[in-house]
Amino acid sequence: MSRIGKLPISLPKGVTVTVNGQEVTVKGPKGELKQSINPVISVEVKDGEIHVTRPNDEKETRSMHGLYRALIHNMVVGVSEGYKQTLELVGVGFRASNNGQVLELSLGFTHNIIIKLAPEIKVETKSERNQNPLVMLESCDKQLLGQVCAKLRSFRMPEPYKGKGVKFIGEQIRRKAGKSAGAK
Repeated sequence: MSRIGKLPISLPKGVTVTVNGQEVTVKGPKGELKQSINPVISVEVKDGEIHVTRPNDEKETRSMHGLYRALIHNMVVGVSEGYKQTLELVGVGFRASNNGQVLELSLGFTHNIIIKLAPEIKVETKSERNQNPLVMLESCDKQLLGQVCAKLRSFRMPEPYKGKGVKFIGEQIRRKAGKSAGAK
């Protein structure tokens, strides 16, 4: 039995789950999320808990068991508490600003990068003197938030020599020593 899959998911107050055929809908104070489930896996809601079960022990079925349980758990946490991620822009002249759902990044290229974010994501930028600019992202959809963060990070990955680039708050960059003085 899958260690992750067999754990029940408890529902916090204000969160409702409906299973309609092979689609699970989770509604809460932060929003509404839907996920289609493979027909092999069954999902049932009883006594304020969600139970995900599988009919057999085939390898593919076992892998989907834990996967769908984790996806439903992420949806429940997302609509009740939400997910937050903060990116830091490390580098001289790096700037970030937002106008509604449009994020504008200046990352040392000849042009600014302008991105229109999905309406499910709330964005906020913060620039203080003598500190690196921050981009704070918040959403109820963990998968969408991760994709957006990965896309923003891909514009200027942190480099190992000076640590410049777009990085997550608290992320440790493995640093390399630069050139050593010419030893003969």
